[in-house]
Amino acid sequence: MNYFSSSYNAIFKDKVVLITGHTGFKGSWLSLWLTSLGAKVEGLSIDVPTKPSNFSVCSLDDVIVDHRLDVRDSAAVKEVIYKVQPDYVFHLAAQALVRSSYDSPLETLSTNAIGTANVLDALRMIDKSVAVVMITSDKAYYNEEWVWGYRETDRLGGKDPYSASKAMAELVVDTYFQSFFKDSDSNVRIGIARAGNVIGGGDWAKDRIVPDCVSAWSNNECVDVRSPNSTRPWQHVLEPLSGYLSMAVDLSSDGKCHGEAYNFGPSMHQDHSVRELIEEMAKHWKNVRWNDVGTLQENRHEARLLKLNCDKAFYDLDWRPVLTFEETIQMTIGWYKEYYQNKNFLMRDFTIDQIKNFEILASKRRSFCENSQ
Repeated sequence: MNYFSSSYNAIFKDKVVLITGHTGFKGSWLSLWLTSLGAKVEGLSIDVPTKPSNFSVCSLDDVIVDHRLDVRDSAAVKEVIYKVQPDYVFHLAAQALVRSSYDSPLETLSTNAIGTANVLDALRMIDKSVAVVMITSDKAYYNEEWVWGYRETDRLGGKDPYSASKAMAELVVDTYFQSFFKDSDSNVRIGIARAGNVIGGGDWAKDRIVPDCVSAWSNNECVDVRSPNSTRPWQHVLEPLSGYLSMAVDLSSDGKCHGEAYNFGPSMHQDHSVRELIEEMAKHWKNVRWNDVGTLQENRHEARLLKLNCDKAFYDLDWRPVLTFEETIQMTIGWYKEYYQNKNFLMRDFTIDQIKNFEILASKRRSFCENSQ
C-alpha cells in the first residue's frame, strides 16, 4: 500500500530481488529503496542509459549485484535468473522513450516485447515461489484523448512504436500467464503495473521535460519546450514504486493480483499541463527561462491528454498517492538543487533520506485517514 507499511521491512529483508533495468531512472530508485529495506538486490541491464545517471551518482554498484547483459539475449537472461533464484522480480528493462522509438523502432519493439518474453520464459525454469511485477506503461492504452481516466479493461495499442511495443509486451505477459502460470497454485505469480508520467531527482533521459529544464537552467540557459499545453498525470517516482511493492507483497501472499493489471497515477484532479509543471518548478529555481517551440517540431504523434483511473488499485491494494502536485515538484527540484547548486555528486544518502521522508509522510497520512473514518 502506498500509505507505507512498516511491515515491508520484515517482508523484504534478506529476500533476493531481481530488478531488470536497474540502471534506469525508476529501476535505480527501486533498487535503492529495496536495499534500504534490507533486500539482497541483483540487477540486470545492458548498460547505464545516461551520463550522469541516478545509478552512478548514488553508487548503486557498491550495494547491489550488477549483471550487464541484453534482455533480448534469451540464453543470458535464463542463466542469470537460474543463478539468482529470486524471491521477487521487477521487470523494468525497456527502451523507455517515445521519441527515441521513432529513430529506433525495431530496437524498441524487440527490447520491450521480446525482452519481456525472455524474462517470462526464463521464469518457467524456477522451482520456487516467486512474485513477478511486470512494469509496462500508461502508453500501453490506445489513446483516444479522453477527458476521463483509462481503466485496466480499456483497449491497448499505440500510434507510435513505443506505445505499440508496450501493448505488445502486455500481450506477451497475458500469453505466458494463460499458458504457463494461470493455475492458482502456480509457484510463479505475475501482475502488470501501468504508471503515468514519473518525475523525480536523478532523471537525465533525453527529451524529458524535467531533465531538459534543470540541465538548461543549471547553465543559465533557455530550455525549448515542445508541447506546453499537453496534460500528463505527473507523479513522483516513489508513488508508482510503492504500488509495485504493494503488488509484490500481494502476489507473495494471497495473490489476488495474480494475472491482473493495475494503474498507478495521481488523483484524477491532479493532471497538469507542461506549462503548469514549468511554472511550479520556477517557484524553486531562480532565473527560469523557456521557449515554446511546438510549431517548429517535426510532425510526430505525441499524446496531448492522458489520464488514468486508479480505482482498482485503491480497492484491491489499498494503495493511494501520497504527494500533492506541489510536494512532488518541491521534492524533485530539491534533489536537483542538491546536485547542481550544492555540488553534491554523491547522492545516495540524500536520495535515501527522500525515500525515508516519503515513508514517514505516507504513514502519517494513512493514520490520519484511518482515524478520520
